[in-house]
Amino acid sequence: MAAAQSLRGSKSSLDLQNSVAAQHDFTYLRTSEQVRSFVDRGYLVKIPNGTGYALKRMAHPYARPEVALFLSRLGPQYQAACGETLVVTSLTRPTTRQPRNASSRSVHPTGMAMDLRRSNKRSCRGWMEGVLLSLERAGVLEATYERNPPHFHVALFPNQYAEYAERKVAAGGENSDLAYRVQRGDSLWSIARRHGVDVAILRSANDLTSSQIYAGQLLTVPMGK
Repeated sequence: MAAAQSLRGSKSSLDLQNSVAAQHDFTYLRTSEQVRSFVDRGYLVKIPNGTGYALKRMAHPYARPEVALFLSRLGPQYQAACGETLVVTSLTRPTTRQPRNASSRSVHPTGMAMDLRRSNKRSCRGWMEGVLLSLERAGVLEATYERNPPHFHVALFPNQYAEYAERKVAAGGENSDLAYRVQRGDSLWSIARRHGVDVAILRSANDLTSSQIYAGQLLTVPMGK
């Protein structure tokens, strides 16, 4: 279930997203009435504001239950790492309510996708990109950086993500490794401080013999989830 891991988007990424939607037997909802029907039947749940994340005003603040789980886990991590609130700008969008620049193959109408506002802070952008790339490698989502407006489109794979989250809990709580791409101006010390990790632990986790790092380098950051 691998696709190109660049956050640039591609036909293969869209193919994968739609393939997962088909595997789940998801319906592409056409109207607001269908969305409300799916909420009433429990297929979609209302997503409230939560710790570390907030919804921008939207017509359909609903999604698959696994999306709610994802945001409840990601929000506190993002807030701890970045010192700001993660803004969710879109969730379920029926096909008749899609914006003009949306792909005709968007999985937003299935309730498995979300849009996350891209931060103006370089460190937060790097943190988020590292997390999304790490979760892509785990095979639980596909993410794309979109520029108009700047945001990350995230298509969550519900069954795969639920199993992933269960494994994390069963493995001893919520400890996990985060992938972080080094930004220009970063130092090992600043990255360790930002994520609440001891510099020596960060160096050991990446088999570094010194504190020298370079922009674009991908580091493993041991952290709690």
